[in-house]
Amino acid sequence: MDNFTNEINRTAELFKQGFSCTQAVFAGFGERYHIDREIALKLGRGFGAGMGLGLTCGAVIGAGLVLGFAGGGVEENDRRARYGCYDAIRDFVSRFEARYGTIRCNDLLGVDMSTEVGRKEAQEKNLFAGVCSEIVQNSSRILAELIQP
Repeated sequence: MDNFTNEINRTAELFKQGFSCTQAVFAGFGERYHIDREIALKLGRGFGAGMGLGLTCGAVIGAGLVLGFAGGGVEENDRRARYGCYDAIRDFVSRFEARYGTIRCNDLLGVDMSTEVGRKEAQEKNLFAGVCSEIVQNSSRILAELIQP
């Protein structure tokens, strides 16, 4: 995992700067795959807070985006690469669920992230700095283990 210390640190720093979990994970690892930081941040924007609906945790979505890039080039009818990516995502989710029991944002935080009231409650309870920060860092570690050369 030493090869990925920069990415893990960058992910944590982006999250501290106020970017969503998806943005932090995707942009934090994006440089490795020559993804422009601003583009990664824009692409990840709508996926935080479980796509704003409290569904799949944004850190999981960010990891899935990175795993898509880690799977190599794109060819017409790229089933083998696509299925390999599905397998890698399944492995990521299995490890994530082993640690947290779920990938649902609302369940991880215990608030309804699809509402303004729920997002405000998450802020008041300091869930972003506590729970989400830990999840982003652990997601980055899991991701680094999976894409280790």
